[in-house]
Amino acid sequence: MKQVLQSLKTGKVEVAEVPAPAVRRGTLLIQTRVSLISSGTERMLLEFGRAGWLEKARQQPDKVRQVLEKIRTDGLWPAVEAVRSKLERPLELGYCNVGTVVEVGPGVTGFSVGDRVVSNGPHAEVVSVPVNLCARVPDAVADEEAAFTVLGAVALQGIRLVQPTLGESVAVIGLGLLGLLTVQLLRAQGCRVLGLDPDAARVALARQFGAEAVDLGAGADPVAAAQAFSRGRGMDAVIIAAATESPEPIHQAARMCRKRGRMVLVGVSGLELSRADFYEKELTFQVSCSYGPGRYDPAYEEKGQDYPVGFVRWTAQRNFEAVLDMLADRRLDVRPLISHRFPIADAQKAYAVILGSEPSLGVLLEYPGAAPDRGQRTVVLRSVPVARSDRAVVSVIGAGEYARRVLLPAFKAVGARLRIAATRSGASSLHAARKFGFEMATTDPEQALTDPETSAVVIATRHDSHARYVLAALRAGKHVFVEKPLCLTHEELDEIERLYGSLLNEPAGPPLLTVGFNRRFAPHVQKMKALLENVPGPRAMVMTVNAGPVPADHWTRDPEIGGGRLLGEACHFIDLLRYIAGVPIERCSRLDLQGPSSDTASLQFVFADGSIGTVHYLTNGSRAFPKERLEVFAGGRVLQLDNFRVLRGWGWRGFRRERLWRQDKGQRGCVRAFLTAVEHGGPPPIPIEEVFEVSRVTLELADRGRT
Repeated sequence: MKQVLQSLKTGKVEVAEVPAPAVRRGTLLIQTRVSLISSGTERMLLEFGRAGWLEKARQQPDKVRQVLEKIRTDGLWPAVEAVRSKLERPLELGYCNVGTVVEVGPGVTGFSVGDRVVSNGPHAEVVSVPVNLCARVPDAVADEEAAFTVLGAVALQGIRLVQPTLGESVAVIGLGLLGLLTVQLLRAQGCRVLGLDPDAARVALARQFGAEAVDLGAGADPVAAAQAFSRGRGMDAVIIAAATESPEPIHQAARMCRKRGRMVLVGVSGLELSRADFYEKELTFQVSCSYGPGRYDPAYEEKGQDYPVGFVRWTAQRNFEAVLDMLADRRLDVRPLISHRFPIADAQKAYAVILGSEPSLGVLLEYPGAAPDRGQRTVVLRSVPVARSDRAVVSVIGAGEYARRVLLPAFKAVGARLRIAATRSGASSLHAARKFGFEMATTDPEQALTDPETSAVVIATRHDSHARYVLAALRAGKHVFVEKPLCLTHEELDEIERLYGSLLNEPAGPPLLTVGFNRRFAPHVQKMKALLENVPGPRAMVMTVNAGPVPADHWTRDPEIGGGRLLGEACHFIDLLRYIAGVPIERCSRLDLQGPSSDTASLQFVFADGSIGTVHYLTNGSRAFPKERLEVFAGGRVLQLDNFRVLRGWGWRGFRRERLWRQDKGQRGCVRAFLTAVEHGGPPPIPIEEVFEVSRVTLELADRGRT
């Protein structure tokens, strides 16, 4: 299917042939009929992409600070690679979509195949959208009118926040699509509306919609105009719908307002606020968040959990419905806002209009009128003849940030033949396939599991799907490399162990099963292991992990999806201590920091030879401090490894210090060991008994944190 993608690195817009998405639980699969380019938002994205590195940095100072911190802790190259990975990923443009439902996902009620719906889906022929971000289109509303629904909901949410009452004077700064929709919705609520913009044509449209409007391009003074319009009292409220980096609109809005006036930002503006503007008048200022309550809430969007109407009357979906109702009875008229129409194949021309000098407002993309279908979910990029029968052929399920930045470069560097890239998003799978040289991109993971040429499957999806894909891949006879953790529950671990045990009786034996516990393959850890080999007696090990906080709603902290941070990340360090000790873990315990930093815990271990180990997993430290430090005390000697860059020794003959030019956490070594075992046979790179042992211990410790 065709989809519009933009490179944040170069700003280039492309109409790409990408795999169509699949319907998922809680979503609708929609065949697009028309979509609207959000000229303000999408123009800013295009301009950001076309900007040079210095200009990009100037626009995002917070991101620059994060990069500088990463350079200090991890080194220059990891920081550079992280920035490149972010900018190289294509952006899926668009969020104003109208189409026909072709498939209803499990758990969805209230929608049927054939329904005409609006959604925040991107500019693509087929989209998969969470049900709470969709609304049914009334028969009286044409497709091209319905395409304005999402932008209308953005305007409506800003109005709800400003809380206008009948007869109040409200100014709208910026008369683009968002501003002109805001003007009409305010008029429908009985407000006196003043529109302000430097474009004479847009000013004329605002007057057509019943507002008094001022052409700032003709030199009019916006504050004086507002004073006159408000009969000298000051505006009751101001809605800022402009798209600019300048803080001037907010400064002007404050000067326009009466005492205790209200200001809401629905567009984009510089936020250098002046205390003097707000202090004497006791003004209120609020930034409106998108379409309304529920937007960016994973429970609302991804899990379909609606807010009770008795407590949250207007959610994002209900705002969609309100706008559609106003379109249906003609209280909202968007037909005068349509300036251009382009077929999806000519989307690049549409964006040339958006960026050019030709006057434009509502630019619609139209899609082929063929009978709805689910689209082609696999795209073949190239055909590669098989030259070596012993070469590992690898397919990947999941290509998120970590996979693209670390895992896939490692598999490419060690010489694997990359066969299929399977992800939930067609744009993501296409990007991974292009960047790393996969032969096919797909949104169907079954392709990777059943492909006869694939010998090994890499699983890098969210944690809740790991066990399911591991079991499916083993049953299909594929070697498996799964990113940690192996699974999220004891039941899943038991099932994997039972299946693996049953495969031991097969003539060919079981396929390889490896978890991405890469720290044990780091060059400095290998050096430590060699130094400790001839040191008698038990060891004392301390692993300090300055993990830092993540937002409470991040998927890794969701017990159902991510399993929590201990299961998702601390398992790395449990495996590392198990590797250094070289003997099984006999006992474990857990102490948690009481208070808001609920992810902060100290994990203690006793090993079969009397060694002891502690993992301090900390989320309440400074990011300026190195993230990972391992210390081993044994036989009157000490080893200290800082952030997998510097290894120091005390009490060692002939060894004091070893430093790497760049951080190496062992990812490439782990991948190389796995592929060597796949191609040449032999034992797995991590003994399967240790994989199961570490997984079970981690699950036990996670359980103790929940009791």
